[in-house]
Amino acid sequence: MLSTPVQALSLVEIAQKTRDAARKSGCLSLGDRNEAIEAIAQALETTTPEIIKANQTDCTIAESENLATPLYNRLKLSETKLKATITGVRDVKQLPDPVGTIQIHRELDPDLILKRITCPLGVLGVIFEARPEALIQITSLAIKSGNGVILKGGKESINSCKTLVKVIRQGLEKTKIDPDVVQLLTTREEIGELLKLDNYVDLIIPRGSNSFVRYVQENTSIPVLGHADGICHLYIDKQADLDKAISIAVDSKTQYPAACNAIETLLIHQNIADIFLPKVAQALANYQVELRGDELSRKIINIPSATEEDWKTEYSDLILSIKIVPSLEDAITHINTYGSKHTDAIITEDSLAATIFLNQVDAAGVFHNCSTRFADGFRYGFGAEVGISTQKMPPRGPVGLEGLVTYKYQVVGNGHIVATYSGENAKPFTHQDL
Repeated sequence: MLSTPVQALSLVEIAQKTRDAARKSGCLSLGDRNEAIEAIAQALETTTPEIIKANQTDCTIAESENLATPLYNRLKLSETKLKATITGVRDVKQLPDPVGTIQIHRELDPDLILKRITCPLGVLGVIFEARPEALIQITSLAIKSGNGVILKGGKESINSCKTLVKVIRQGLEKTKIDPDVVQLLTTREEIGELLKLDNYVDLIIPRGSNSFVRYVQENTSIPVLGHADGICHLYIDKQADLDKAISIAVDSKTQYPAACNAIETLLIHQNIADIFLPKVAQALANYQVELRGDELSRKIINIPSATEEDWKTEYSDLILSIKIVPSLEDAITHINTYGSKHTDAIITEDSLAATIFLNQVDAAGVFHNCSTRFADGFRYGFGAEVGISTQKMPPRGPVGLEGLVTYKYQVVGNGHIVATYSGENAKPFTHQDL
C-alpha cells in the first residue's frame, strides 16, 4: 500500500519523509538497492502503454498551446526513447557501488585508525523542464547512490511525470526501499518553497533553459549543480579531413538539435573555407538547418548575417552560426570568449593542433575528431546522468553516481587523547597508510 499522497502533505512534511526514507535506503546493501532498480525497470516495461498514453496527452496539450519546437522535442517520449531509458536504468544497476568506498585508510598511531568513506548526499531536489525521461534517469541514480529525490517537472510534462512517479513508487513497494524516497511536486509555487528547504535538501539540480537555471542559482542557499547555457562549438582546422568534418558537423547539429551538447557555432579555418563551406552548407541544408554567417562566410555562400548576439545564443534548434577564423589560436579565443564551458570539438589530422586545442579550450568536454553529442552520461558509461555541470570545481561535465555521494571521516581509537601528541614530550604520529 502506498504511503500518504504527496498532495496531502506540506512541502516540509514531504521533505522530512524523503529524508527519513533516504537515511534508511543509504544503509541498505548494494543488492537491495540493485533489486529496487530492477523493480523500477520492470514496472516501467509493464506499464509502457500507460506511460506513452500520458505523454501523448501532454504532447497534445503542448501542440494546442504552440509549445516551442525544442521543448516539444524534449517532451515527446516515444516508445523507442522509453525503451532506451529503461536500458539505461539497468546499466545503472551494473555500475559499481558508489557508497562505502574507503578512499583513505590510515594508521595515525597503533589502534588509532582513520578512514575516509563515501556516503550518500541525502536528499536531491531536481527541477527540470519538459524531459520526462530525465525523471527516470535521475531516480535510478538516486536509488543506486542511497539518496532520496524530490522531483519537479515542467507543467508541460505533468501527466507524464505523475504517471512515471506512480509507476516507480509501485515498483519500489516490492522492495526494501521505502517509496517515499521518490516524491513529485506539481505546482510552480512549490519551486520557490523547495529552494528554501536547506535543512532538508542537500543538492539542487536544475535542468532547463539558461534563464531558469540562473533563477535557481540566484534564489537558493542550497548547493546547485547545473549549467545555464549549452553554447557548443565545432572548429574545422586547416588540416581537417573534410569528409570527416562534414559528417561530424551534421551529426553535432542535427542528430538532436534541442540537446545542450548540440553545436551552435561552426568555426572554419580560412585556408579551407572556400572548399569546405559550400560542401558543409549543402549537407546541412539537407536537414533544413538555417545558417547565419560572419562577413567572410557571406562572401562564399549567400546566407543571412550573424550578429554579436548570435555568438552568445543557444538556439536549441536547427540554426547554426558560422565564422571563418585565421588561425587555431583565434578559434580558441572565440570559444573561450563566447562558449559556455560545456563541450567544444576540433576536427583535424594535425596531432599538435589537437593537443593545443584540448589543453587550451576551457570546457568540461573537449573533443577531437568526434561529435559533441557524445557529451552524455549514458554514452560515457555512467548508466545515466543527473545533469551536466560546467563549473570548474568537480563534479564537472556529465554527472553520474560520483556526483551524488560525498564522504565522511571515521576515526576509531582505544582511549586515545590529543594530549598524548601535544606539548614538549609529544608522541609522534605514525601516519602509515594501510
